[in-house]
Amino acid sequence: MCCAAKPLFQKSFYSTKVAFDHLQSGVAWVRADGTLGTVNSALAATLTADPKGLLGRDWITMFPKLEQERIKEAYSQMLLSGKTQFDTYGHRADGTYAWLNVLLVAVHDRKMRFVGHHCLVLDSTHAKILEDRVKELERDAFNAAKQA
Repeated sequence: MCCAAKPLFQKSFYSTKVAFDHLQSGVAWVRADGTLGTVNSALAATLTADPKGLLGRDWITMFPKLEQERIKEAYSQMLLSGKTQFDTYGHRADGTYAWLNVLLVAVHDRKMRFVGHHCLVLDSTHAKILEDRVKELERDAFNAAKQA
């Protein structure tokens, strides 16, 4: 990629990513027992699932088994600090995966008893694909310049 075009491309990419993130945010209310109490349509669409079909399920089953231990550690961190954020991937009903940025926020009642948490999810699949493509283009441009 040309050095002069790079800042313009990055600015355009960032603006597009910010707008996309706001359009694709998913939200779930997770009860203290770990079951999904509510799921908005954006999260259900990200997981290619029916929102009503997700209700009552253990929230951690949205993520692959290989990621669940790491997510349990993040959950423990949320219990200690009130919130935590991490990147992972999630299961879609169609068998594919979605790259996700997840924010967990603990919720307490007036007596400071833990009553559940909010699970805010940004589908970063398209951004991840774009990021990988940009790296590939930069690598190709570097190799082409090196050979010239």
